[in-house]
Amino acid sequence: MKFRILGPMEIEGSAGPGVSYTPRAAKLRVVLGALLVRSGEVVSVQALTDELWQDHPPRTATTTLQVYISQLRKQLGSAEAGFGREFLVTRQPGYVLRVAPDELDLTRFEALHASGRRALESGDFAQAAALQRQAIDLWRGPLLSDTPHGPALDAAAVRLEEAGVAALDQRIRADLELGRHRDLIAELQSVTTRYPLREEFHGHLMLALFRAGRQAEALRAFGQLRHTLVEELAIEPGPALQRLHGRILAGDAGLLVDEAAPAGPVTVTQTRGRPVALPTADPAFTGREDELARVVDLLTSSPAGTCVAVAGMPGVGKTALAVEAAHRCADAFPDGRLFLDLEPEPGRPLGPAQALTRLLRRAGETGPLPETVEDLRDTLHTLLAGRRLLLVLDHAGSEAQLRPLLPATEGCRALVTIRRTPASLAAVRTVSLAPLRPEAARALLATASGRGPAGDTDGAWRPAANGHASARARTDGPGTLRPAALSRHVPAVGASAARRHAQHSGARTVLTTVSGPAGGTDPGHVADPAALAEVAALCGGLPLALRSAAAQLAARPHWTPHTLAARLRDPRDRLDALRVGELDVRTVLLTAYAAATAQQQRSFRLLALLPDAPFETGPAAAVLGLGADAAGRSVEGLVDARLLEADDTGRFRFHPLPRLLAAELLARHEPEDSARDAAGRLAEACADSAGAGGSATGQADLAVLVGVVRTAHAHGAWAAALRLADALSGGLESHAAWSLWRTAHTLGLDAARRARDRVGEARMLRSLGDLAWQQRELTRCEELYEAAARAARGCADDQEHGRALVGLVDVRLDAGAYDEAGALLDTALGSLPDRSPARFDALRAGALLALDLGDAATATARFTACRDLATDLRDRRLEAYARRCLRRLTDTAQGAGPAVEVRPGVWRLREAA
Repeated sequence: MKFRILGPMEIEGSAGPGVSYTPRAAKLRVVLGALLVRSGEVVSVQALTDELWQDHPPRTATTTLQVYISQLRKQLGSAEAGFGREFLVTRQPGYVLRVAPDELDLTRFEALHASGRRALESGDFAQAAALQRQAIDLWRGPLLSDTPHGPALDAAAVRLEEAGVAALDQRIRADLELGRHRDLIAELQSVTTRYPLREEFHGHLMLALFRAGRQAEALRAFGQLRHTLVEELAIEPGPALQRLHGRILAGDAGLLVDEAAPAGPVTVTQTRGRPVALPTADPAFTGREDELARVVDLLTSSPAGTCVAVAGMPGVGKTALAVEAAHRCADAFPDGRLFLDLEPEPGRPLGPAQALTRLLRRAGETGPLPETVEDLRDTLHTLLAGRRLLLVLDHAGSEAQLRPLLPATEGCRALVTIRRTPASLAAVRTVSLAPLRPEAARALLATASGRGPAGDTDGAWRPAANGHASARARTDGPGTLRPAALSRHVPAVGASAARRHAQHSGARTVLTTVSGPAGGTDPGHVADPAALAEVAALCGGLPLALRSAAAQLAARPHWTPHTLAARLRDPRDRLDALRVGELDVRTVLLTAYAAATAQQQRSFRLLALLPDAPFETGPAAAVLGLGADAAGRSVEGLVDARLLEADDTGRFRFHPLPRLLAAELLARHEPEDSARDAAGRLAEACADSAGAGGSATGQADLAVLVGVVRTAHAHGAWAAALRLADALSGGLESHAAWSLWRTAHTLGLDAARRARDRVGEARMLRSLGDLAWQQRELTRCEELYEAAARAARGCADDQEHGRALVGLVDVRLDAGAYDEAGALLDTALGSLPDRSPARFDALRAGALLALDLGDAATATARFTACRDLATDLRDRRLEAYARRCLRRLTDTAQGAGPAVEVRPGVWRLREAA
């Protein structure tokens, strides 16, 4: 079987390329396309429903989807016998299509592109160019261009069109390194016409022209781009392009020499005696002025041998801060600033010898190098002696990896980015980064997306940065046009540029007029501040997530921040939605998870069962099944690994996005019985705590605890879910938390039935009857009380049977059916123990019946019995209720008042006589 989706859908079966098995029905292509873009993964029924019908699914959506799946199995089976039945399988909560990597053009493209990127980073330019060329040749048009797109296919299209353009960029870079500049000129002239705002392609053209001896044309190319940017967007070309322009203008012969430059935004400038290899500064950098000032101060004023470490969770912006600091420290390090990514590919860190070799080459050492780490280190120290030079070491994995690389000479410093604080390094000074505060997060999102809020714009649309500072997570940024083979939408640029794109690509055109300062503000690019704030909050203030969100807004001018916020609200899909091009939040977070120990990974998964709130060691110990000390060490280890956050009160919490990852990994990798046992232990511990605290639990805490009931129920811990729901009864009633009450005890009822606990079932039915009575749903509460009485009779539980009868007494009193109420009350009192809350309830109902019948003496006697029983039970709430009722009876001025407190805190108006 062969599946092709990089263009119109094509399916090739065992009959060969001459016969097509592509479904003719658009809905079938939608389902198949959604399964293929996530080949090998379970795609939920909900996701497929959203893809087919978006916000308007039919009433029979699930059945219709099942029909579509059945038809697809037949269609695939006709292409190759048994394929549909064996490889399109049902897996909760949806379906998975298993396709071998060589059977799908998308997976072949991604593999070739990744291999080409690795070849480029390792300096194998011929292999890099060949691999990227093969990857690009797989494209026949926009992703699934003959298939309607819903949210999942839309997201995949954005991600893949960015990857396709990145493949083209990297292939051209490799060809330039191979000296093919003359062959590239014609292609680059065409490419820059199709991408009028992609500055990197204009830079490639300028470099190719200069190397071909056409300096004047190279300068003219810069002038034409500058004219376009100024006229249409009111901005200047970026710093990297301006520096290249300056070097061409000066006739810098260094440009004529092939340089082994890293891929992506890293540029290498080699001038005699002053090596500089830094990523370009990020124009959208914002929100870190205090931390930045601290890093710059440490670099410029600390003693020799100092290592400045920027630490923090994945995606928090460590690299961006380090690069910005390195640029601002240029005067302090006149002999050069070098940048080295110690983990250029996730999960594959450089060894000491590799790292030292790369540093020496970038520092200007051109001769043969020794092979041993000790000799390489001595060579580095000799080269750095007497120089004032800054080493920026990115993505350090450990102190052991760093130690051989740190300069020890006067005048040299190291600036390191690392997740864990390198505590064992003697001269380290650490600056820890937290996620951005809300106002800074909104500012980054607005700046990087060009969607500034109304009132904060001069009428010009501002594109985002050309690239994220991290070599691992880069985006080509907004303000770019894509070739017809890689794009479905035209980004928001000037109308003339959009028309040029339409003429050259033949793509469907979306024109967005952008006014200059004199023309007012384009409403399509002015964002609602509240919507931007919601997107920033859903990203948790994490800069990488904000970059991803901004890239999607910039790449899709027809999206508003409201559109993106709607796609991010569902936590189950948020990490998928925060993936565009090489900006993939999930992948970056997984690097920290992969670096943790197996025990830490398991703890990380299980702690996702905790409520989404700060927690102490006790609940963590329950979930992990450990003692308090061992749980404390485990949680602290996760804090060190930047998988959890800690505050100065001794509490811990997940950042929102790692929490989503932990929940995914829990569902995918943790055995069901392990998750069930952990959820049960947590619910049992919470039940113990709630039982000790009684009704004193606050409403906010109740919401958290009901979440624990929900989690225990979802994982099948029936007995524990029921016990916790039961333990919350007093707090739910005393706070009149009706919605939480209904949720907790509906789940408790289901848990009791699944556990075949008839007594528990009777309790939950009776409690739900109490809730319905308070909400004046009298028909429903009567049904629930009667069901509770039947369940209690069925298991011979006299006490619960009596409580259900007391509930029916209250219903009869409301209806004025005093004879029936009296008969039910006599039966209840005859079955209830003398010392129990249930008997208190029966005496209370008896007192109310006597009041309604005008028998004040009997009412007084029964409320007195209530008071004495509550005192014996040490239930202060019930005792206070009984005393209030007695005071009202003995106070003749208030005894005939218009209201009666029928239950603690629940009042009933009496009809006037």
